[in-house]
This record gives sequence, C-alpha cells and structure tokens, in this order.
Amino acid sequence: MSSTRDQNVLTVPLPRAIHRIESTSLLLVLALLAGCSSAPEVDDLASSSAAPSPSATASSSVSKPDFCEPATAIGREAPSVGGPTEYLPKGKYTLTITTNCGDIEITADAGKAPVTVTTIGYLANAKFYDASLCQRVTTTGIFVIQCGDPTDTRAGGPGFTFKDENLPTAGEGNYPKGAVAMANSGPNTNGSQFFLVYKDTTLGPNYTIWGEITKGMDIVEAIAALGTADGGPDGKPKFPFEIRTARLN
Repeated sequence: MSSTRDQNVLTVPLPRAIHRIESTSLLLVLALLAGCSSAPEVDDLASSSAAPSPSATASSSVSKPDFCEPATAIGREAPSVGGPTEYLPKGKYTLTITTNCGDIEITADAGKAPVTVTTIGYLANAKFYDASLCQRVTTTGIFVIQCGDPTDTRAGGPGFTFKDENLPTAGEGNYPKGAVAMANSGPNTNGSQFFLVYKDTTLGPNYTIWGEITKGMDIVEAIAALGTADGGPDGKPKFPFEIRTARLN
C-alpha cells in the first residue's frame, strides 16, 4: 500500500488513562504491510489468501436478510491516522461494532494482549474502520469472517505492523467459536485486519487472540450462512457486510 504513517497524529483519546511506552520498547514497527493480511489458508484452498476477483463481488440482486440494511460502503484508500504511543491499562474493554445488520460487541482483553487491544482501540476511535466492508468469509476447513481493511482487498492496513501476543497452543478447536483474532501475513505482521470465528476452528497457533464476541454472534452466523458471493468456500460475503462505526470503551 502507498500510505505512510502520519507522524503528526500521535494519539486519539481512549476511555481510560494509559501508560507511557518507553521509546526503547516501541512495539509498533513503522513499516508498510508486506503482502496480504489474511486468516490462514486451508489445505484444500489453493489461494485462500488471494483477494477475490471483481466477478466475485456481491451484486445488488442478492436477497437482503430481514435484519439487515443495504451496505453503502465501498473500497477506499486506507486512512492515515498514525498509531498509539501508549498502552491501555491491563483490563477488559468493549469494542462495539455497528454494522448494517446490527451491533456486535467484543470483549477485548488488554491483560492478555495489551499491544493488540491498544492498537485496535486506537484505530477504532480514530474512525479507521468506519464505512468499511468485511472482505472475507470462509466456509470450509476454517470458519471465519475477516474484517478491518478499508480497501476491501485483503491487502490494506494502517501503515505499520506490531508483534504477536496471546497465541494459543496447537490443538483441536484452538480458535473456538466467538474468538476474535488478528489476521496476518507472517509472524509479527499484525496491522488492522482481524477475524471473527463463528464455529470452532483448528488453526496453527499463529494468530493473536485478543477478544471474544459477547453480543451479535447471531449476526455473524447469519452472514456466514449465506456463504460467498461466488458460491465458493472462500471469498467476499454474499451479502455485503459493512462496519458503519467501531469504538472501544
């Protein structure tokens, strides 16, 4: 991507006092994201990390779920909002995502993933996620909806990366239903993209778990049940799923 971090934008107000990050331990790497950020590939999906072709985009003729409103967001350049310079105190916070199908609430655990929750909260409160589309749903092997890229290409991000935290152990169902985790393109390449797990999923222990869906799982499940726009196991949601606003409190 072409945008660079805005050195003049350092902080966006967050709801609690926050601890200063020492300059020697800054964990937000000022580097552009390399390659696509994605949830892991499935063995039988040869190119699950590649952005879908334009032909896979949902058309206006797709039947609208009863509880949803039409999406109006379109892919756009990711806004340059800078990044946080301080950590949130350890504790739990609520990320409220207002979508065109209703509200989703995520309990974000800054005790287990302080860098991740601080960064997600910063981006959310800086309106980075506003008017963006969730760009991916998978229905075979892994069961996630992926969001957090305003460009709607699965290649966009905030212009910096940060380290992995709170990685689960390997094992069956290590990403349980309701988990919220970071998408990435390799170790320590987290940016802005994250995925919502709507069914127990087994993955390599490579993706930071930072939250749990505590409200709105029915919305996530309903969008996933509609499948992909092209009918395949991995692609854009059949019914466009839009983040209208996201705020951390």
